[in-house]
Amino acid sequence: MNGVLWLALDGVGHPVDAPPGSVWEQELPTLRPLLEAGRALDATLGVPGLPQSGTGQSCWLTGTDAVRLMGKGGGEHFGPHPGPTLQRLLRRASLPVRLTRAGARAALANHYVPQYFQAQERRPRMGCFPFSFVAAGQALNPPGVPPLGATLGLEYRAPFAPFQTQEEVTRLGQALARATDDHDLIVADLWFGDLLGHRGRADGPLPDTRAAALAYLARVDALLRGALEAGARVVVGSDHGNLEDLGTKGHTVARVPFAGTGVDLGTAVNVVQAGQVIAGWFGLKAVDDAEIGPRL
Repeated sequence: MNGVLWLALDGVGHPVDAPPGSVWEQELPTLRPLLEAGRALDATLGVPGLPQSGTGQSCWLTGTDAVRLMGKGGGEHFGPHPGPTLQRLLRRASLPVRLTRAGARAALANHYVPQYFQAQERRPRMGCFPFSFVAAGQALNPPGVPPLGATLGLEYRAPFAPFQTQEEVTRLGQALARATDDHDLIVADLWFGDLLGHRGRADGPLPDTRAAALAYLARVDALLRGALEAGARVVVGSDHGNLEDLGTKGHTVARVPFAGTGVDLGTAVNVVQAGQVIAGWFGLKAVDDAEIGPRL
């Protein structure tokens, strides 16, 4: 059986918690039915404040309550990048690390340009996904995996003009699906949704931001369509809300998607349990405190 393709959205709340007129209100013939057939998960974990990428992604990657692990008095949402405590957790218990220890093949599909590596040399600030793969001894820009740009063919800066067609994004999804024949897990770290979400405004987003947000979700739909057409097992999740409400520039407490095809979603109701479900697909047990080690 082929491996799993994980489309890890960043900052995309579930459409059921989106306000009227959100960017979810468009034709997304592959993505919307998949999400509606899946689950809407709690990302707050009962802790006040807005969920963040550092703790949220760590929950997905480790199946551990990273929010509880942070801070005092019941926990803390922390991000965007993992600090020392979360780095220790990810080194010991992230899915790429555990899969590599077990002899499985895992890869991060994102393409990193030379400037990214130069910036890391000056000031290391990797996100949770690249950090976990590097901690597992895996190379970024791995051979044998089609390189994925997290903007899905949109320019990184406003006005976010397209430089790839949706058809090209669909073909990329097909290529990623074929690559799962030789991998147990391939991850696409789709962080661009959070960047666009942070351009929201209380009086409404700028036209180029809304247009880019609509186009980005349409391209996620195209990527997913290509992967499913090629027969991939796919899981879609997100770390916290943001893009679904462009009436604010910050994160939201919206529930987040957990959906897939060819996989068993179990009974997860929050992002920690979803991480445990994903690990279980590979025969990995829940992480215990001994694996996590002492808090920093």
